[in-house]
Amino acid sequence: MHLSWGPEEVAFREELCAFLDEYVPPEFERGYDYAGEGEGEDGADIVPGWAREWQATLFDHGWMIPGYPPELGGRNCTLVQTLVYLEELASRRVIRSFHYPGYGIVSPSLLEFGNEEQKKLVPAAARGDTIWCIGMSEPNAGSDLAGLQTRAMLDGDRFIVNGQKVWTSYASVAQKCFVYVRTDPDVPKHKGISLLIVDMDTPGIEVRPLRHLSRSAGFAEVFFTDVEVPVENLVGGLNDGWRITQGSLAHERAGLWVEGVCRLDSTVQGLIGIAERYGRHTDAGVRRDIAAFYEQALSLRALGHKGFSSFAQGSSAPEHSYMKMATSEIGKAAAEYGMELQGAYGPVMDPERGEDNGRWVNYFFLSFANTIAGGSSEIQRNIIAQRVLGLPRS
Repeated sequence: MHLSWGPEEVAFREELCAFLDEYVPPEFERGYDYAGEGEGEDGADIVPGWAREWQATLFDHGWMIPGYPPELGGRNCTLVQTLVYLEELASRRVIRSFHYPGYGIVSPSLLEFGNEEQKKLVPAAARGDTIWCIGMSEPNAGSDLAGLQTRAMLDGDRFIVNGQKVWTSYASVAQKCFVYVRTDPDVPKHKGISLLIVDMDTPGIEVRPLRHLSRSAGFAEVFFTDVEVPVENLVGGLNDGWRITQGSLAHERAGLWVEGVCRLDSTVQGLIGIAERYGRHTDAGVRRDIAAFYEQALSLRALGHKGFSSFAQGSSAPEHSYMKMATSEIGKAAAEYGMELQGAYGPVMDPERGEDNGRWVNYFFLSFANTIAGGSSEIQRNIIAQRVLGLPRS
């Protein structure tokens, strides 16, 4: 059976390709290296200037979020066209933005749950003029959002926030933060959560970068000590944060799987290249192992399309929770296998001796972070067990 797009989707892809051929910056000439190439030790390098210009170019030409109207960086595309768009960018290893939360979580959440003033923040978030971070995970709750303990007490026309977040991506460079806080400790834990918009330069906020093994600092700890937040910065209703999180995470994972699968495709091609360069491509065991990674990538792509079809029809897509877990875990295994194929040179980062300037060992280090970002594998397994398999809580 051969699956293909219809004539409208083909014409849409051709228009997109023409734009990409003309405007994609030279930094993407070899494709974005998902192993983290280019991330420096200085936190400012997380979102370089050229990447912000690229995001603005996409917005100004209606290619940032194709399904949005032109004033929000889109062109009112259908969901199927959006999938074509995501696959084309991922296949070229071109990413829209170096700071995902603004356009991927904040924008759709504000459009769905924000008031009219809060919705005015969307264009800057989608264009990349404002960098956002998301305050969800906490030291004693991990990715279990319902277990968060950061408190926000209502005091007249302001909230007073105290607590700590961890694994907060882009916190070291963000201007604003979506912070999930507990506003009522006396109700079931899912019911006492609220969402606040917090300016990161507010007194009482301390950001401590968390460095990867690769020395880059994409994550950070964020401490809140008597931080005052205006009551008008409450998104949605008081104690209605859990409902907002479900929409936020649905938006995040509805398209995140495409990048995950394409990253896995790219990794498999890299494994083939290593096997050939090291003369191991004739080894039956190596061929079988690489074929297994290839089969997993194809299966995940098919499963992703199934979930996207459900999502497009307004249904839930539990497949995407599995996709997120599977692509990150399989990616970690594939990165480790890439090191094994190199033998003693696997962990070497010396460009004169190591493979691809240490790309594989760097990717292996970062692959552990991928099992946390966007929802840890442990939490995804709980979601799958309860919501997909219908298993009882222990």
